[in-house]
Amino acid sequence: MTREILIRNASDYALSGKLAGDLAQLVARRSVSQSEGKPEDLQAYLNEDIQPLLASLGFKSEIFPNPREGGAPLLLASLIEDETLPTVLIYGHGDVCNGEAHRWREGLEPFVLHQEGEKLYGRGTADNKMQHLINIKALELILRENGKLGFNVKLILEMAEETGSYGLREFFQAKREALAADVLIASDGPRLAVDTPTMFMGSRGGFAFNLIVNLRDGDHHSGNFGGLLTDPAIILSHAIATIVDKRGQIQIPEWLPNSLTDDIKAALKDLPPRRHDPDWGQAELTPSERVFGWNSFAVLAMSNGNINAPQNAISGSARATCQLRFVVGTDMDGILPALRQHLDANGFSMVAVEAARGEAFRATRFSPDHPWVRFVEQSLARTSGKAVHVLPNLAGSLPNDAFTDILGLPTIWVPHAHAECGQHGPNEHALLSIAEEGMRIMTGLFLDIGEKADELKQL
Repeated sequence: MTREILIRNASDYALSGKLAGDLAQLVARRSVSQSEGKPEDLQAYLNEDIQPLLASLGFKSEIFPNPREGGAPLLLASLIEDETLPTVLIYGHGDVCNGEAHRWREGLEPFVLHQEGEKLYGRGTADNKMQHLINIKALELILRENGKLGFNVKLILEMAEETGSYGLREFFQAKREALAADVLIASDGPRLAVDTPTMFMGSRGGFAFNLIVNLRDGDHHSGNFGGLLTDPAIILSHAIATIVDKRGQIQIPEWLPNSLTDDIKAALKDLPPRRHDPDWGQAELTPSERVFGWNSFAVLAMSNGNINAPQNAISGSARATCQLRFVVGTDMDGILPALRQHLDANGFSMVAVEAARGEAFRATRFSPDHPWVRFVEQSLARTSGKAVHVLPNLAGSLPNDAFTDILGLPTIWVPHAHAECGQHGPNEHALLSIAEEGMRIMTGLFLDIGEKADELKQL
């Protein structure tokens, strides 16, 4: 069957409602890896939802326990047509964030797919169930029609990405031979613009930590003790204010990267900026340089007292969970020591620092000049008829270091979501327009890999 007809069939799958039907089944699975989750739901997503689908396509698959105690399972599948052909490794994660049903707007539920126009609402629609579903379905379409791909496929699906890909790196170390491939082609994160395909070759790192001021047991009456007892929330607020200035510019020298070079600036020069506040972030940088080429600090949550029922009392303690998103050129192992030194130098030795629960993501970046990168870019442009946005790295974080550092692979990510999708928050949704184009460009890409397999094997 011709390339044009197969790509048209890919479009029909998305627009006919079949993709939404298949996605609804995946969304209904409450595969939460955070505090609301149950281990049996993580296991069931692999056993009951993904493994049968892959088996119907001829994949051999096995589900493994996590190598770390308390970790979530992982699925490794393969379809080997000929050992002499190139092998593409595909990644996805079936776990999702907490549903937080009380935060969704009326008429929406996190684990029930609901369509409004081109928006498909539900937890995991954007992150990451629809994304790996599109890639699997593109493979299925080709296999059903042509009987073969013309290349080999391996697929790794984890269930702990939302908790830092807990145990993934140890699994990769143990299964390095089984995961051996020529390239990683996967989908996660958002496009830069809704109407234009995006590809990126790495991600910013993410390191979360807690700042704690614990001064005394219990709370004390704010009238009887106001002006006498130190307020831990005020101490904590002032400590945070030394980390960044009033526009969020980082004040710890060791937290600043050295990798925003002229070639990276050139790659980011003509990209359309996403929504931003003009008076926030590193003043001398463009919006694209701030989010793709620089580091950022955020306070994820703060706690003292009860915000829903405040009492006339001075708390005994205060706590903040913070995060540094960082690019290549930042010493991840030096983040907490530099913070400790900074706080002590500014008179905040009473502020305790500890790493937050969950794995940290390392920053990675792969060369946009690699032949595999250029091949994928040309294929996406051919199918979509658009100039592709090529980013050095994602602004968010992914376990990309497991593929680059352990497996030694070129890594290419083609996202099928958009930045305003609501991932990690209420009202998460995917866009049918992106899904339709995603089906087309991935079908075209897999067809092109099969057609040029002999040449690609030499890269």
